[in-house]
Amino acid sequence: MAENIQQQIMEFEKNRNQLLGISAQKQQLQVQSQTLKITLEELDKTTEKQVYKATGNILILADTDKVKKETKEKMESADLRLKTIVKQEESLVNKLNKLRSEIETAQKELMGNQVIQADDGEKKAKK
Repeated sequence: MAENIQQQIMEFEKNRNQLLGISAQKQQLQVQSQTLKITLEELDKTTEKQVYKATGNILILADTDKVKKETKEKMESADLRLKTIVKQEESLVNKLNKLRSEIETAQKELMGNQVIQADDGEKKAKK
């Protein structure tokens, strides 16, 4: 019984660490998506035919419509990855809640058995 609890605790810790990693990825994707959204809004406002776009460490003059299209595709991709990450996060949270409940139940049962055994030991000692 105690070994089972240990395994569940180890699995809980592993899943908790995965959740932390996924949460970090989610935050990065949210920032990226918001940045791309702001970029698209600014591109929509401009009347310029060409804009500078960052390519590595340099800026290159590029067609505004082409940059808009690329930015929109990047944002759609980031949003799709974000949805996937959110689903993974929800799944892990549900799994962690289930494991926590199982661990608590197993610990209560283990404590209950120890109390019963202690009571039996006292009864035998009185006889």
